[in-house]
Amino acid sequence: MMTNEQKNTDNIAQFNRYIAERKVVLKKHYEQLLAQDLSRQQWDGCFQRNAVSVLEQAYDEALAYLKTLPFDSSATPVNRGLSDLTKQALTAFDGFVDEFLLFVVDKHRTSCALSNFPGEHKPDKTYVNEVRHAIAELWQNFALNINAYFLECR
Repeated sequence: MMTNEQKNTDNIAQFNRYIAERKVVLKKHYEQLLAQDLSRQQWDGCFQRNAVSVLEQAYDEALAYLKTLPFDSSATPVNRGLSDLTKQALTAFDGFVDEFLLFVVDKHRTSCALSNFPGEHKPDKTYVNEVRHAIAELWQNFALNINAYFLECR
């Protein structure tokens, strides 16, 4: 019979696979949103709007998926209010945002349709940092929600 620790390890591995599989889907989703904006001539702010939208949905779906896995954190250490399971689950996202933003910026830079809109075609450092800040807020809420879930599983 598997211990709770083994079950949790298996669940974390399953969650990691789920996140890895979602990366391709998120890129396609971004492309769809960008195409919709361009067809509606709504290019102003499309980088930030769509990147935040895609990641917000991704974090919501990841949390929902995580909640379907049978975790038992009754014996999991908690340090300063942070469950060890939270740390393990969040590692699935290492490099995630950077990879996604590189894809998005490249998409914008190679878009002929955006070439007449320099701020969107080649987002500058300030604009990219604004987007990163908005994403950081999403990430913080996501991490807190995951931690709350694991603390409730005790």
